[in-house]
This record gives sequence, C-alpha cells and structure tokens, in this order.
Amino acid sequence: MHNGNGDSSISVAVHQQTDPSEVGDALLSAATLLFVDGQTTERTKAEVERLSAALGVRSTIFLRWDEITIIADDRQELHRFTAAVEPTGVDMGRVASTNELIDDFVQRKLDFAAFLGGLHKIRSQPSVGFARFVLLAGAGAAALGVIFGVNDILPLLLIACSAAIGAAIRRGLASFSRNPFIQPLAASLFAGLFGAATIHLGMSTFGRLIAFCPCMVLVPGPHLLSGAIDLVRTRITLGISRLVFASMIILSICIGLLGGLAFGEASLPAAGPGAPVLLWRDVLAAGVAVAAYGTFFAMPWRTLPIPIVIGMLAHAVRWLLIFRFGADVALGAFGACFLVGIVVASISDRLRLPFAALAFASVVSLIPGVFLFQAADSLLALISEGARASPDLMMQMVSDGGTAFLILLAMTLGLIFPKMTIDKALGK
Repeated sequence: MHNGNGDSSISVAVHQQTDPSEVGDALLSAATLLFVDGQTTERTKAEVERLSAALGVRSTIFLRWDEITIIADDRQELHRFTAAVEPTGVDMGRVASTNELIDDFVQRKLDFAAFLGGLHKIRSQPSVGFARFVLLAGAGAAALGVIFGVNDILPLLLIACSAAIGAAIRRGLASFSRNPFIQPLAASLFAGLFGAATIHLGMSTFGRLIAFCPCMVLVPGPHLLSGAIDLVRTRITLGISRLVFASMIILSICIGLLGGLAFGEASLPAAGPGAPVLLWRDVLAAGVAVAAYGTFFAMPWRTLPIPIVIGMLAHAVRWLLIFRFGADVALGAFGACFLVGIVVASISDRLRLPFAALAFASVVSLIPGVFLFQAADSLLALISEGARASPDLMMQMVSDGGTAFLILLAMTLGLIFPKMTIDKALGK
C-alpha cells in the first residue's frame, strides 16, 4: 500500500506521535461511519486504506454483516481492531462528511486530534428533521400515485395523508426500538388499514393505489443494490446478508399491508388497465419522488438537485421507450437505469456520496411495488382458498410476481453494469 496524496515520511511522523489504540479507533470509526450508513463495500475499503496510508500503517479490512475487523501493521507489530456493527441504515450526509474529512486529513489540512474530533461530530449529526421527513414522505407517495395513473386530487391527498402518518409512526417507533423491521411493519399496517377504510367509503377505483403507494416508499432499495454489487464482486456472504435483510423488510411490508387490509375487512379491487400518464406529469412526479428519497437518505441540500435531475431524465427515457417505441416495462426500466448507472457511477465519488443510495434515489419511482404487493395479495388469497382457488388467481400471482422480478432484475443490471465497467476502466 502506498500513500499517493502525501509524503510517506510525514505519515510515519504522524503515526509515531499517536498511540496504536488511537490509530485503531480512528480507522474503526471511519470504517463504521461509512459501512453502517450505506457506502458500498468497495469504497469503504478504499477509503480506510487511504486513511491507513496517511497514518503510516498498512491495513487490511474485513467487512462482515455484523463486524468490522482491521489488521494494522505499523512496521513493528500487527494490531487487530474489531467493532460490532449493524449496517441497516442509509445516511448520505454522514457518508459525504466522512469522505470529506478523510480527504482533508490525507491532504494535511487537519491534524490527528482535529480528525478524531471531526469523526465524533459526524457521529453526533442529527437525523433529518421530523417535519421534513413527514412532509416529503407524503409528497413522495403522492408522486408515485401520479406515476401509476392517479389523476384526481382527492385520492392523491389520501395517499399523501397515509404516507405522512406512516412516516410519523416510524419516527415515533424509532425512539422506542432499534429493530429495523418494526417501523416498516407498523407503517404498512397503517397503510393497509387506511386503504381498507377508503375502500369501504366507496373509493374502490383508486383503493389499490391508496393502499400500495405509501408502502412503496418503504422498499429498501440501497440494500438490494449493495447486496447485488457484493455478489457480483464475489463477496458472497456479505451480499447474501444484505439481500436477506432487504427481503425481510419487504416481507414485513407485505405482512403489514395485507394484515391491515384483512383487519379492515377489505379486499382489494381488481387491477384495471393503467391510465396513460402525460410525459410532463410523469417527469415532474419522478422529481418529487426522488426528492423524497433523498430526504429519507439524509442527502445534503446542496446535492439534492443532482439526483432529482437525473431521476427526471431517467423517467423521460423510460416514458419514451414504453409509450413511443413500444418497449415493455422491464426493458423501459433497464434503459432508464442504464443511463442512471452511467451518470451516477461517474459522479458519486466526486460528490463523496454512496453509489447505491444515490442511484436508488434517482430511480425509486421505477420500483415495481404495485406488482410485488399484488403478487403477495394473490398468494394470500390462493392459500386461503386452497383447492377452491381458480386457475386465474394462480396466473395472476405468477404474472405479477414475474413482472416484479423482471423489473427488479432489469433495474439491478442496468445500474450495476455501468458501475462495474467504469470502476474497472478507472482501476478501482
């Protein structure tokens, strides 16, 4: 390992003035902030190695789902440092601040004491404000309603109201429990109950989307993408762990949603053909949805316009592929995500933001939540009816589930392929 950003003699001098335990604490703190808050595995390792070089040590970092281990060689002996972690969150503000702090230390703009103080300050950064979180959750869910064909004001307001109350519930539960599955379960349960109430009140035309849209903002996209990237890079254990975690959240959402509908004694109305959405409405709604997810991921205000523009451009590409060139929804999603993958892979390091979170925030409105929840509803109906179930029910479940899988696969490949290609070309 070498330090390409400073004199190696300066690095040795820095290390000689610090205790090995302080060096280990600094490395572990930086690695934890990056790994836990959504940075990809590859970039986490690269940043820690840069920091190690600046401290005058050679380090090897091992990342597991529940533990970070760093082996540091200070030319005299090996030191082993470990920390227990739970990489269940996404906070782009903390990731960006940590990356910038490492840059400043590597470039000798900070001494070691100031660097440690900066790490402590980043750990103490508050989460997104309650009002912003709740309002953007409602706006994002309503924007997804527009994208899926809701044209009337009343159902859009109901979607926004359900999602906003669900976001408030999530924030309230966060102060009582750190279990990552309780919040999406409770929010989706409320969405199901709220959707059941609107169905009983005669809003069956949009009852399905009133129930579904607030749940779509709960889907853990960055974990899905990071898991897929780890699998492609042959980090099998970590990749599977990320995907299992994301799948458990999706299962919690489905249980809450269907449970709420069942408690409300409501059955979802049949899915009708989607109403065509005008290009300008589709693009503007996508921008609102991206702004909402940027808020969920604590993206700094100064960088939020970037994914908004990228997401709007991606939706314009998808709209043209589907409605002008006759592509199916999976191919439309692939084309849009391929464009996003190229752009985000080129700028994420420059912006010091995690690729997975930035990319997913840009394409959140393409997530096939409607098909996924419809498949879960059909599966539940199939189980309850048993041998009396009609073949049409089975075909509906297979169709919705297959469509959701193909769209997710297309999105993942569209985002990851440019990322891997650009990283290889740049020697990362």
